[in-house]
Amino acid sequence: MATEQNKLPAIISHCKEYGFIFPSSDIYDGLSAVYDYGQWGVELKKNIKDTWWKSMVYMHENIVGLDSAIFMHPTIWKASGHVDNFSDPMIDNLDSKKRYRVDHLIEGFAEQLAANSEEASKAILVSMDQLLSNDDFAGLKQLIIDHKIKCPISGTCNWTDVRQFNLMFSTQLGSVADDSDTIYLRPETAQGIFVNFLNVQKSGRMKIPFGIAQIGKAFRNEIVARGFIFRMREFEQMEMQFFVRPGTQKEWYESWKTTRMQWHLDLGIPAEKYRFHDHVKLAHYADAACDIEYDFPMGFKEVEGIHSRTDFDLTQHQLYSKKKQVYFDNDIDETTGKPYGNYVPYVIETSIGLDRTILLVLSEAYTEEDLSTPEKQDSRVVLKFPNKLAPIKLAILPLMKKDGLSEIAKELMNECRESFFCFYEEKDSIGKRYRRMDALGTPFCVTIDHQTKEDGTVTIRYRDSMEQERINMSDVRNKVMEALK
Repeated sequence: MATEQNKLPAIISHCKEYGFIFPSSDIYDGLSAVYDYGQWGVELKKNIKDTWWKSMVYMHENIVGLDSAIFMHPTIWKASGHVDNFSDPMIDNLDSKKRYRVDHLIEGFAEQLAANSEEASKAILVSMDQLLSNDDFAGLKQLIIDHKIKCPISGTCNWTDVRQFNLMFSTQLGSVADDSDTIYLRPETAQGIFVNFLNVQKSGRMKIPFGIAQIGKAFRNEIVARGFIFRMREFEQMEMQFFVRPGTQKEWYESWKTTRMQWHLDLGIPAEKYRFHDHVKLAHYADAACDIEYDFPMGFKEVEGIHSRTDFDLTQHQLYSKKKQVYFDNDIDETTGKPYGNYVPYVIETSIGLDRTILLVLSEAYTEEDLSTPEKQDSRVVLKFPNKLAPIKLAILPLMKKDGLSEIAKELMNECRESFFCFYEEKDSIGKRYRRMDALGTPFCVTIDHQTKEDGTVTIRYRDSMEQERINMSDVRNKVMEALK
């Protein structure tokens, strides 16, 4: 049985065995921190995206969608600060030739130290935070040396100096490869929203407050990518930038904190698995920021960020593009009795990692159950997905191929498949098929047998309880549809 210590390896193994997630380029021994979604993983991913999109766009009259390009003008990343500031302090071990993020290296050492002295562990982390905030790279190296922090691979303390490493992937646009043609794969999706602020506002006749939502790929050259799909070099974000009147941002920030936490809870995940982590040290552009953290197998980690970004982004793009990024607000200011007039809007950002959300859902769903009785040893692995997120909603299983049972099963399949994803299988014993559907997280299985030919009833089996019920075949579709609500 998987414990919290080995639950993540069990999930990784299960994902590969049952077609959820594969290491990318697997037949070539894989590519570090890059993964492919298999036939059921891609369905899970789509269902999570659909759930987010419906809640964010369809349920709000003042939020619309966008799909901006991955390739963007290089000056955008200069304006956003990514060219100059999107970097992490790194250190190399001269013996193993491995490169580490300094904060991850020190944090890993502090975690080990905490087992013997929590006070000493906290002291190291406080020192690290102070040195990082002052960009004191010499001090960071000295902290590593003083505590004899070793490379996990070589076991030595033979370190280089600490230096910054930019996380953006660069490439060339066009046929001539020189510095003037250098562009970047976007490290976040937010800037595509900011540079389209006026395009969307004017073409959609949007009135502040309003939001622009986007789901898309982003790329970061993470040196230490770990935790399966928690931290990858190619990943997907679900972001919404909400444009508000200056002075109202704190109110909207608190509102979106509540709204976004409720979205997580509506997935059916217990509240104790979540917590808010308020940022003590704010980014220079923010006046408030927090993370929604989930209790992953490796502990509480960020899955979503909510930030009050002030007017930094639009002001920066106005400065670098020489194009005004202002909104004319003709609502009346009760203080002055005049229209608010022109201003650069403030922004509240909600940004959730799609891949991290998939890992969250898998972590919550993965369950090993001992079903042994005095007469028989038995167990199962089941993915207890929320019904609306399950890749397969209904499995249709004729008891055998012959006697016309397959034809009846396919009739039911054709009746249901336009409403939700169905899976048909007639191979192996019914018990083995049930176990396979449990491992895929299918909430409902329907068995077609000889009694179906006589009275039109079928056996429906419920994944979580394994209970079975006899119902009319004509009621199957509506029963599943009701559960999906």
